[in-house]
Order: sequence, then structure tokens, then C-alpha cells
Amino acid sequence: MPTLRGWQACASLKTERDARLRCYDAWAAAQPGTTVPASAAPAPATPPAVTITMVAPAAHDCQNRRFSDLSRFWELEAGSDCGTFGIRGYRPISLSWIGSNSVNTQPSSPSPGHTPSLAQAYSTSEARIQLSVRTKIAQGLLTAEPSLLRDSLWFGYTQQSYWQLFNGDLSRPFRTTDHEPEITYVYPASAELPLGWRMRYAGLALVHQSNGQSLPLSRSWNRTVLMAGLEQGERLRVEAKVWRRASEDPANDDNPQISDLVGRAELAAFWTVNQRNTLGITLRHSLRLNANGSLRLEWLRSLGDGGLPGGRNDLRLHTQLFSGYGDSLLDYNRRRTVLSLGLSLVDW
Repeated sequence: MPTLRGWQACASLKTERDARLRCYDAWAAAQPGTTVPASAAPAPATPPAVTITMVAPAAHDCQNRRFSDLSRFWELEAGSDCGTFGIRGYRPISLSWIGSNSVNTQPSSPSPGHTPSLAQAYSTSEARIQLSVRTKIAQGLLTAEPSLLRDSLWFGYTQQSYWQLFNGDLSRPFRTTDHEPEITYVYPASAELPLGWRMRYAGLALVHQSNGQSLPLSRSWNRTVLMAGLEQGERLRVEAKVWRRASEDPANDDNPQISDLVGRAELAAFWTVNQRNTLGITLRHSLRLNANGSLRLEWLRSLGDGGLPGGRNDLRLHTQLFSGYGDSLLDYNRRRTVLSLGLSLVDW
């Protein structure tokens, strides 16, 4: 049997804890640039052949699980900061199968020239693809330099496409695609609230959304959004938004009454049940007596742990149920119910 040397010899002392510790102390003392307490055992006469380079952990890490979900997502603190102009995830990047109770075969709008002359034989079963990224373009605009809190300015882009993947008779076209660029400012407005809740941030966003189509299918609107986020412990978070649509000339308005139908406010709540499961609910409301809006329920389940002890896997099984107006911009004035099942990348 070959003679064990260095840390391998120490590792072999499985049943002799004190001897094992003394062995590791002696091995560490033999490494270049290493100092150990004087009480440690002397180094062996023959230095071990194996050396280990220790690397200090990064000071700033927006993936550091010591920080809360909202702190990591918006990089509200020095320790959860990953700097500017890096690509971050925003909304889930997902590929889903969806089935709906109806489909808009001839999208219409009250504005003149916004209704196609022919209906299309679209299927109620289709695929949905969502791409969403963002980057921080500035930070520390209003927070003082010595502060551990960080305000930030972000640019984000989300694209959502409905693909008639199962409709061979129509040559599997993309039924509609929404484009949503936005500029968002986030301020770390920390405050303790009743029942263990804590306010984490307040923000302001300028949001444009359009489907990139010409008439008669053109749809678009612009909004100014006020937002805030709260947390209770490590498992509950709530994000609230209220917005005002930018005024438009009625002659050029692609989608009249969109605020009365899609809504003027949103409340989203997420519960991290355990390391693998997250439940969410999102409510949109028109803030009018004749209430409209939507309800979305979702469940995300992590698929594995990345293959390493203590690791994580950003791939999720994503199930979602939506009912109301605005599932897509083309459907802003059509109420429908949609069930989706697919895979999403989150928190990357």
C-alpha cells in the first residue's frame, strides 16, 4: 500500500479527531505564506507536495442568499450590489404551452381603421415565449456614498410572443408579440411596519408597451408607474404598483379605454413555501366602480439543485392561471381565461 502524504494522510485519520486536527495544523504550517498558532504541532520534515490557494469571497454579490429576495433583485444594499451594466434576469424567461377558453380571431378596437376585414382560424392552444432582461445603468444617485443602501436606475426589456405552434393549417404563425421597454428608478426606502412587515423600496418607472404592428392591428400605450415593495421575513413579499396612462390624441389612440379594462393598479404577492416551491397571486384593478382587471395565480417549482451540495437550479416548472383583460396587448378589450404550463428561468 502506498504511503499517504500531506492532507491525504490527515484525511485518513477518520477516527482520531485530535490527531487529525494536529495533522492538518502541521500540514497548513508547511504551506508558503501560512502562519499557524505557536501551539500547533511542528511541520513534518518533508513538506507535502499539495498546495491550496485560498480565494477571498467577493465583497458584493447579488446572488448572496444572506440578503432578502427584494434586496438581491433590486440590489438595495452594498452587499447585494453587482455593479452597473451587467445583464440580469427580470421577469421569468419562459416557454409554455397554453390553452384558453377563447382566442381573438379578429382583434378589434373602437378606433376607426383598427379592425381587420378577415378573421383568422387561430387555435385556442398555442405556445407562449417570454424573454426578459435588464441592466443597471446608474447607482448612488441620491444615496450618500458612505451609506450601505443603494438607489439605482435600470433599463429593462420584456418580449412576450404567442405562437400558433400547433396550427399547421395556418403554417404555425406568431399570432402576436408584445414589446415592453422601460426605465425604472428604485430607492431603498427601508421602514419597519406592523405585523413584522418591512418596506424595502419605492420606485418610479416609465413604461412603453406596443405590439409593433401597423394598422389595423397596431396597439400601444405609455404609462408612468409608482411602485413599492414589502417583505415579511424570508418567505413573503408584496409589490404594489399604481399607474397613469400618458394622454393620447383620440384620433391616434390605438386602444381606447385600456385603463378601464386592463387596470390602473397591480398588487402582486409571493410566498416561498420552501426551497423548491413558490406560490404567487397578482391582481389588477381598474380603480373604478365598474371594476375590471385580471387575476393571475402561479406556482413555480425548482427542478433539482444544480448537481452540487447546497447548489441551486434556476430552472422552474411554471404553472399559471390567468383570467381577465390584457393577457396580451392585442387582447386588451377581450376577457379570456388562460392556463399555461411550461419551464421558466428565474433569479439568474
